[in-house]
Amino acid sequence: MELMVLLNALVTRLLFVLHSLIGVWRVTAVKKEPKYWLLALLNLLLCLETGLTLKFKQGRGYKWFSPAIFLYLICIVPSLWLLEIHHGTQYCGNEPGAVQVNVSNQDFNQSRESSHGSEGTDHHIIQTAKVFVNQLSTICETVWTLALHQTFLLLLVIGRWLLPIGVEITRDQLSQLLLMFVGTAADILEFASETLDIEDVRKNYALINAILAVWTWSMLQFPLDLAVQHIGCKSSSPARRIPSLLLCRYSAELWNIGVSLFIQDGPFFIVRSILMGHFRIFNQMLVFFTAKNILVVTLQLYRLAVITLDFRATVLQKSRKGEVCCCPCEPYEARAHATGHQENEMKEFVPLPPKEESQAPSEDH
Repeated sequence: MELMVLLNALVTRLLFVLHSLIGVWRVTAVKKEPKYWLLALLNLLLCLETGLTLKFKQGRGYKWFSPAIFLYLICIVPSLWLLEIHHGTQYCGNEPGAVQVNVSNQDFNQSRESSHGSEGTDHHIIQTAKVFVNQLSTICETVWTLALHQTFLLLLVIGRWLLPIGVEITRDQLSQLLLMFVGTAADILEFASETLDIEDVRKNYALINAILAVWTWSMLQFPLDLAVQHIGCKSSSPARRIPSLLLCRYSAELWNIGVSLFIQDGPFFIVRSILMGHFRIFNQMLVFFTAKNILVVTLQLYRLAVITLDFRATVLQKSRKGEVCCCPCEPYEARAHATGHQENEMKEFVPLPPKEESQAPSEDH
């Protein structure tokens, strides 16, 4: 096993565990109930996945799916749910927060002077850590929740970049996937922060749960790598069905369209439409992003129509010429299978070389 592959696999999963533990700590501090520390047990799944990956895959990733990203979602999403639900009763201004930070800085300087003058270095480090934790605890809860959301999405992209890739995905495909994840993460963060910050939404408990459910549903696209990979075609017979050939040829494009329509822009548009149509909630940003979702959904449907018409024209053109419609996903196997019959037929027409007449030995009787 390569050292860098092992190091990347372990460091990335360690970052996932630390971030999820910070989320559990914040839930415990907000709820003031130690039982919420049980959420930290979810990290055992990530530890189990780490051991299995190191044993069976030598630290490298899987094809089309990232178990580490999926288990990280399982570890951190419940904490964010609890913080957002509790967020409805949290209100804090800028001035009290600033006063608390100044007081904690003063305490930090006093503890530093006292520990420097009387006790050793170890005690000084412990005191500094305690003061630092206390200072973090004084930060407004809304700021904490937003910071966890932001670092969560950033860590998804960075973690996917650091995780070792498998043999099925190339560096070029990984770069495309990361660029897509950056734009997707920005849209998801905007959806959560923009809708949950509305005052009328915060008063409706069922509406908060619905928005968080859609937000969680949109997160399920991060463990999947189908957006940059083509599905292989095992069969290349001319009688292969048209939908299978279409899926084989445009698998990555169709996956992008499906994600936009059913996982991200489509559900976001439905939620925003319900907020404006049923609950009569209107503001400038809500109207703008609703129009953006409508535009994206329309363009994705237009792209689907263009792909379908282009594929149909290609199939008709090849059928008129009598050519075998092979899938471009695996050109070597398809072409080898398609040209195999032609080579067998050509062998029948290849003239055989003339046989040399064997001279019969003279008979002496």
